Amino acid sequence: MQQMIIISGLSGSGKSIALQTLEDEGFFCIDNLPITFIPRFIEEIQQRQGISRLAIGVDARSFPEDLAEAESIFDQIEACTSLKPKILFLDANDDVLIKRYSHTRRRHPLSGTEKSLTDAINYERELLSPLRLRANILVDTSFLNVHELRSILKQRLIENSKNSLFINIVSFGYRNGVPLDADFVFDARMLTNPHWIPHLREYTGLDTEITNFFADTEDIQEFYNDIATFITKWLPTFKKGTRSYLTIAIGCTGGKHRSVYLAQRLFELLQADNNVLVKHREINI
Repeated sequence: MQQMIIISGLSGSGKSIALQTLEDEGFFCIDNLPITFIPRFIEEIQQRQGISRLAIGVDARSFPEDLAEAESIFDQIEACTSLKPKILFLDANDDVLIKRYSHTRRRHPLSGTEKSLTDAINYERELLSPLRLRANILVDTSFLNVHELRSILKQRLIENSKNSLFINIVSFGYRNGVPLDADFVFDARMLTNPHWIPHLREYTGLDTEITNFFADTEDIQEFYNDIATFITKWLPTFKKGTRSYLTIAIGCTGGKHRSVYLAQRLFELLQADNNVLVKHREINI
């Protein structure tokens, strides 16, 4: 077997999309497998011919009490195969999950007469916490559409010959929360804010009016230089390591001016020699 991926996460966070994406890429996929069944299932699959890539979906729907044994189960999995599986955990904030269930009108698998939707989400978080702690890939789907999620999953999960580090740069507004999957978070809220300049307020950090304004704004330029120096200094060390992705998040209050400008400049600095993607979360770019 060449590659094994275990997918988990909260209900409504995008696990079905993840499994469909991998199935389209030629993975043999199985969903909702009780975690205690996985070691024996892998041993059986390894005896079969023609299955080189395997993806297993694990969640709290079946035998949730078994999730407490996740640590020992994953030790067994690594012992029964020469491959160390990638473990993907999909997450989203509570407000987004509630909104998604409201739109689809589906029932949360752990809700019922004794649990509200909010209680079910909190209970599921508790049950899945051992899996989240063991995961080596965390994706926050709160502000991703289906196409963006598929793209990120392919970049982070599908092995290629380059085996290069994938860099994800995100601009965001603190009022909507910090991205859950960020490795580095830079806070730009103390910098000069064009929001308080009436003729600049309507623009974003991608517009010429803002970029020209920031070009002559000392604190913005100093902050960018500090971020750029830090990232470029340590990026070679990250590339030498075993990780396959790095998420850099830059935030300001609304996520439309300062963070967008800084994230875009960092993207332009890194894109020539790196596998890099930029997303401006609050302006839907």
